[in-house]
Amino acid sequence: MSYSFDWVDAFTNRAFSGNGCVVVHDAKDLPVADRLSLVRETSLSECAFMVPSKVADFGARYYLADKEILMAGHPTIATVASLVARGHVDLSEGCATLSLEVGVGVLPIEVTVENDQVLITMTQPAPVFGREMDVELIADMYGLTSGDFLGTPQIVSTGTPFCVAVLRDQDALRRAALKPEAWHTINPEGTARADLVEPFLVTLNEKSGVSRTFSRLLLPAPMPPEDPFTGSATGCMAAYLWHHNLIERPAFLAEQGHWMGRPGTARVEVVGPRAAPTSVRVGGQGKVVMRGILEL
Repeated sequence: MSYSFDWVDAFTNRAFSGNGCVVVHDAKDLPVADRLSLVRETSLSECAFMVPSKVADFGARYYLADKEILMAGHPTIATVASLVARGHVDLSEGCATLSLEVGVGVLPIEVTVENDQVLITMTQPAPVFGREMDVELIADMYGLTSGDFLGTPQIVSTGTPFCVAVLRDQDALRRAALKPEAWHTINPEGTARADLVEPFLVTLNEKSGVSRTFSRLLLPAPMPPEDPFTGSATGCMAAYLWHHNLIERPAFLAEQGHWMGRPGTARVEVVGPRAAPTSVRVGGQGKVVMRGILEL
């Protein structure tokens, strides 16, 4: 069987930046085992597979190296960027709206053209605020101390749960180094993705009325050791910061991956009151860097 694909760098408009994702088209008949094998073959954190949808304009499923992930941000940006590049999204009016069914449900998508640049914005579901975590436990996972943290780490989900942990400064963020044994103690083998404690480390920088964040997601094998840009975690992080009154405005710029040589940026906006946000908008660009045929 042959399947066409695009290799897209998401949350950037430049090749070899942001977070890469292979988007395979017309993949409904591609077995799950082959989908997982492709992720491992590419050494990417995730790949996207276009499938039919009865409830949305397009359908896609996302896979890690060992399992399906129901919601992921950079594969969503990559998928829509691939659709735009292939002419499947009409931008003759300078903007378009579409719906994309992923594992967690249907995501509303907006695509706009600004100064000849295409911006893709997904609306992630209302955040669910879960259990708070012992800061000492999270600190030990990264060789940090509780004094390096602001507030209490908490599980938040806008489709995929992450443990949002705010660090005092970028020095602490740079020093963070994942201890795989601590990770696996908290997340023993067989833990379902929905139950993982997967910390997303973030620092704040608010100057001249503009809020910015810088984040890292460190991962154990078989995943790459660090994710260049994590769109789903960015939505969770935004909801946490707004909910806990750590940012003055609901809209800001999120940055990630710069220390890896793969800088990525997203425009983020939390919708709704601090007490109960109703959704999170995460927007970014995508750059198709390769096209090809997958032969199996």
